[in-house]
Amino acid sequence: MAKKVLVLGELRDGSLRNVSFEAIAAGKKVAESGEVVAVLIGDSVKDSASEMIHYGADRAITVEDEQLKHYTSDGFSQAFMAVVNEENPDVIVFGHTSLGKDLSPKIASKLNTGLISDVTAIEEGNDGMVFTRPIYSGKAFENKVITDGITFFTIRPNNIEPMAKDESRSGEVTPVSAEIKDLRTIIKEVITKASEGVDLSEAKVIVAGGRGVKSAEGFEPLKELADVLGGAVGASRGACDADYCDYSLQIGQTGKVVTPDLYIACGISGAIQHMAGMSNSKVIVAINKDPEANIFNVADYGIVGDLFEVVPLLTEEFKKMKVTS
Repeated sequence: MAKKVLVLGELRDGSLRNVSFEAIAAGKKVAESGEVVAVLIGDSVKDSASEMIHYGADRAITVEDEQLKHYTSDGFSQAFMAVVNEENPDVIVFGHTSLGKDLSPKIASKLNTGLISDVTAIEEGNDGMVFTRPIYSGKAFENKVITDGITFFTIRPNNIEPMAKDESRSGEVTPVSAEIKDLRTIIKEVITKASEGVDLSEAKVIVAGGRGVKSAEGFEPLKELADVLGGAVGASRGACDADYCDYSLQIGQTGKVVTPDLYIACGISGAIQHMAGMSNSKVIVAINKDPEANIFNVADYGIVGDLFEVVPLLTEEFKKMKVTS
């Protein structure tokens, strides 16, 4: 039976995050030839609506209000519920991002429906669509099937391939009015730390450092390698606790969960809390002086050696490969 799917598009600094396009692809999988509707919320979002359509949405809905300039769970939930009440969807898809993890339980509670979070795969089963998600810090996976009510799930970035962009696609863009009131959180000012390069949570390549990096300066060779590969720099909690880098780079159970195509772990011992955040990476390369380091147990390729010798060599070789390719 054809289903209507609402997909929440997520913007950062005025640009759509890649997980928004992945969510459209996920919506297409469960729509069963039904309609996929993109939803954009903010103070000025209509210019991004056509891009959601180019990536597979059939049409788009915008909710614009000055009070939605910055994300708050109260404001965005009121805006999204206005769309839900108008559209009466069968399926709702969010990205499993900081915003998605905060907003989705609130929406699920308002709808009195279930929620499957952190979905990494979707397949058709005998009793309906089967949603796969990791449990026990990634040591096992569970399959879930929704048998009644709205199908509501969030998807982990970098796990579901987005559709190819097609600029010839067109669709209706409709504004929806929402009464945004009684906000318990008022954001006066947003101060962001300067960040460069690729978004860590959506990076295809990550070069991460641990305590073995020894200092903030020790991250410089890792940054150079990440730049050559077009990737991002991450860190273990040990490196963050030692003030080698900012906690915004932390990967692990209490940090970001990432699933890049390539994860290069430099001077990381492989504590279970860290591996919970990166063990599902497609290819893992470990560089460590200790041949008994736990990180080698999950690595596809291991290099026993001093990272300060190995990383610059890798950087030079990759530079040569880029020149000749």
